[in-house]
This record gives sequence, C-alpha cells and structure tokens, in this order.
Amino acid sequence: MTSSAPSPADLNVSRETRDKLNILERELRRWQAIKNLVGPATLDRIWDRHIVDSLQLLDLAPEAKTWVDLGSGAGFPGLVLAIAGQERGLKVHLVESNSRKCAFLRQIARLTGASAIVHEARLEVVIPSFVGKADVVSARALAALPQLLEWTEPMLKAGTIGLFPKGRDAESELTEARKRWTFKADILPSRTDSEARILRITSIESLT
Repeated sequence: MTSSAPSPADLNVSRETRDKLNILERELRRWQAIKNLVGPATLDRIWDRHIVDSLQLLDLAPEAKTWVDLGSGAGFPGLVLAIAGQERGLKVHLVESNSRKCAFLRQIARLTGASAIVHEARLEVVIPSFVGKADVVSARALAALPQLLEWTEPMLKAGTIGLFPKGRDAESELTEARKRWTFKADILPSRTDSEARILRITSIESLT
C-alpha cells in the first residue's frame, strides 16, 4: 500500500522540495525490500510517521545553518531536514555507524542534491569535532534522554540546541535526566502524534 504524498502547501514546502521528498519515499520502499531500513509496520505511513514527523523540527530552529543528526538510520529526521532546509542554506551532518544505512543516505543525498554529509562512524567519535560548531543536534528513536545528554553534553554546553523527539515517556525521561544535570527544557507538542513530545534542551550543567 502506498501512502499519497501531501501537497506542498500541506507540508509548507516548495514543490521542488516535495518532489525530492517523493524521491526519498520511492527509494525507501525500493531499498526496504532488501535492506530493512525501517520498521515494516510503518511503511504504509511513511509520510506522517517519518517525513512529516521529521519536517516539524525545521520550524523549531529556523535560523540554524549547521545541524548534526545522531543515529540517522534511514534519514529521519536528518535527511528530511537536509532536503527541506536546502533552500535556506542548511547543512546537515548525518552520523550513522551502520554501513548499509550509510549507503542509503549517500544515495538519497546524491539523487536529491541535499546538503547532507554522511559520517560512517560511532557518534562518540564524531561529536567532539562539532563542539562549538553546530547550531542544533538531534536524535530520533536512538536512546533515552539521560544517554542522549551524556553523549551531547559537550555540544549543549557550547551553545548547541538539542532537539529530541520523544514518545509518551518524555516526562519520566526528563525526571531521570534531572538527577544528573540542570538544564532548560521546552516540552513541545508533536504535530503527528498526540502522545508524542519534542524536547528542546539548552543551558545544561552537570550536577556532579
């Protein structure tokens, strides 16, 4: 079953960007049969579950020019943001250690011309090179918030904004994280899931 793409107006993107997102959808379906890039149950909802869900992050950091996406997987949210943010000069660094997923990311970046740089490496190796050099760091379905903060603390301390989509456990993850850090957290609603939240993290300091 193929989900129909929303119109450019519905997505709040240009027709050219929507066409490039169509390429992402098409290639994801093609690669999925061989590489199993996303959960099979989400294939019938690629647009709302993956693409629109990723797109909403762009509005939360409208001035960002350098974005680092950790554990990019099949490109959500990082590759979608690279495609949609291309017209405003956004450059997105996709950090992924799985070689087959990196091959997919590079292929879509090539086909769409998105300003996406793929780093095939563990995130612990890549993060130090972006301290003080990235406007935003994101991670979707990668780890619980305490682990994300442990990884990204150097970036957040240097002024990078953390944008972390979360499910219904967002509040409990915040409670657990506050045992180790003080930080400012904006809890934002998701446009695609009434139970989901997006955590915007800034001004972090360790309690130890």
